[in-house]
Amino acid sequence: MSLEASLTARAENKCELCSASEGLAAFQVSPTTDANAENNILLCTTCRGQIDNPDKIDIRHWRCLNESMWSQVPPVQIMAWRMLDRLKAESWAQDLLDMLYLDDETLALAKSGAISGAAESNENDSVKHLDANGAQLQAGDSVTLIKDLNVKGAGFTAKRGTAVRNISLVADNEKHIEGRISGQQIVILTEFVKKSG
Repeated sequence: MSLEASLTARAENKCELCSASEGLAAFQVSPTTDANAENNILLCTTCRGQIDNPDKIDIRHWRCLNESMWSQVPPVQIMAWRMLDRLKAESWAQDLLDMLYLDDETLALAKSGAISGAAESNENDSVKHLDANGAQLQAGDSVTLIKDLNVKGAGFTAKRGTAVRNISLVADNEKHIEGRISGQQIVILTEFVKKSG
């Protein structure tokens, strides 16, 4: 039985994270050369795309982890833990992470692997986004404004001390991040923020 066939049978022809039935393919969870169902899960195009591109994450999509994190399949548990860990700036994701129990071996695997190279590529990238204190920022981090910022075109001032959650990194500019303030998605200079937490 091929890997795809094994995964399709185990997953009942649905994405193992969000239950979508379109665009399914195997996704390797553990860094190993063995292509078997113990280190792969069946994912839809949406989940794969957002796992591989942290700056394109739609947080609402990942509320599906509320159900899939209870799977008895270790690679599904591992991916659920990794995604919740990536989204832990969101209070609901932190709550789920606190509830999620993994045995020691599974938890060690979850912590050991970056999500399919996504975090590794961020670390090796020449573009590093650093806050005002020199701390490296990652997509999904929360930051705090360290000065009042006049938001051009939006007609308001973002006050010093304002928390900006789940930031996105501007891939080709290390001085820019994006975040939502007062319902507006804006570009913020990294020199005016400090990483929270």
